[in-house]
Amino acid sequence: MSKIRIAVQKSGRLNEDSLKVLKDCGISIDNGKDQLKATARNFPLEVFYLRNGDIPQYLRDGVVDIAIIGENVLVEKGVDIAIVEKLNFSKCRVSLAVPKSMEYSSVKDFEGKRIATSYPNTVKSYLESKGVNVDLHIINGSVEIAPNIGLADGICDIVSSGSTLFKNNLKEVEIILKSEAVLAVSPLISEERDAILQRLRFRINSVLQARNHKYVLLNAPNDKLDEIIEILPGMRSPTVLPLAQEGWSSVHTVINRDTFWEVIDELKQAGAEGILVCPIEKMVR
Repeated sequence: MSKIRIAVQKSGRLNEDSLKVLKDCGISIDNGKDQLKATARNFPLEVFYLRNGDIPQYLRDGVVDIAIIGENVLVEKGVDIAIVEKLNFSKCRVSLAVPKSMEYSSVKDFEGKRIATSYPNTVKSYLESKGVNVDLHIINGSVEIAPNIGLADGICDIVSSGSTLFKNNLKEVEIILKSEAVLAVSPLISEERDAILQRLRFRINSVLQARNHKYVLLNAPNDKLDEIIEILPGMRSPTVLPLAQEGWSSVHTVINRDTFWEVIDELKQAGAEGILVCPIEKMVR
């Protein structure tokens, strides 16, 4: 039986997040220390552990069928590679930064300046669109040190929390793009392996939907029930069950994580009591 071949980052946070989403999909992977390839025990899948920057070419050549990769890497090295899912984890941004001591007013301040980066295509495209010409110095790793040793006037690099910039006396001044982990697919994927990909996407979507929602149970006085139901953004409509106490009902629903606290505040103001919040393991649509 054919197996789909997936590339993930060899090490780092994206590696951990990628393996976690596969595990949450019920896929058990036998991977020992320093293995470059591993096979799933209960799903037709092989995992290839690769350097992030090499993955676009492996996809392009059909060596792997799919990959979990940072969107920023595809913008830099794989604009021809199709993205089939945005995965909503390992979020970061690619930004321009300058020394804290530098007065900065707009992107035009980079005109004629030297910029150190591991993302030359990304920064060049962005600055050209702004009509700004710069001198690019391509560096692989430890880009933040470049202004401190006089190699560059500014940098373009990945930013997550901003702590690395802060430690190197730099400040973020322009966000070029926002990135997250994505599921990318090879243009050479076979029909048989594409069928396996659709099965995997179904599982991934169920996991991601569950991560983005909370299951909520609450007690509501019947005379406030219509108002409370109006607040709830459930999948279809909430489940309403009568309580043993006359005049009260139990309401069950699902709330999106992004609006969770705002909705809870409204529910309390509308008279909801005994609100119980539960995580959702899987959410199958």
